[in-house]
Amino acid sequence: MRLDAQGASDANLVMAIARYHEEALAEVYRRHAGAVFGLAKRVLWDSAMAEEVVQEVFLRLWSAPERFDPERGTLRSFLLAQAHGKAVDQLRSESSRRGREARDAGSSATAGYDVEHEVFDLAVAEQVRDALVELPDDQRRAIELAYFGGHSYREVATLLGQPEGTVKSRIRAGLVRMHSHLAPALGARGDE
Repeated sequence: MRLDAQGASDANLVMAIARYHEEALAEVYRRHAGAVFGLAKRVLWDSAMAEEVVQEVFLRLWSAPERFDPERGTLRSFLLAQAHGKAVDQLRSESSRRGREARDAGSSATAGYDVEHEVFDLAVAEQVRDALVELPDDQRRAIELAYFGGHSYREVATLLGQPEGTVKSRIRAGLVRMHSHLAPALGARGDE
């Protein structure tokens, strides 16, 4: 039996879909997919999710065409009702998933950096600043360029206009002095 899909009514197309006529589904899709997509997108505000809804609605029509009752309304209103229900379900599901993920993240998150560590780090930073201030200018400047400026020993030597060996010696001597200044504070935290 040959079907004239373009001339057929929606009800006849649904009957043809029940007999697995793919061209009937293609015609229903051509007629109504735009409206189904538009409604789904208005509900979901996401094109990809709206496309999933369209696919589900037409797949459901293909697998269960008997669900459409022409006496209860038009095929378009039936498809739009299906789309609205699917879109709302998807919206709820997405909202629930986000809520679950947020709860899971909150319950499984460990305090990797707690207030105690932050206070300790701030105290150490202050002590490092104090230790730097106590260094002679040539040692302090070399350490600042190397460790806080990110420069290599050779670059520090060039920036200070001094031989590289001298810069290395000043950095080494400055670090030894800083270590002796910072050792008491760091020793209090050595068990962690």
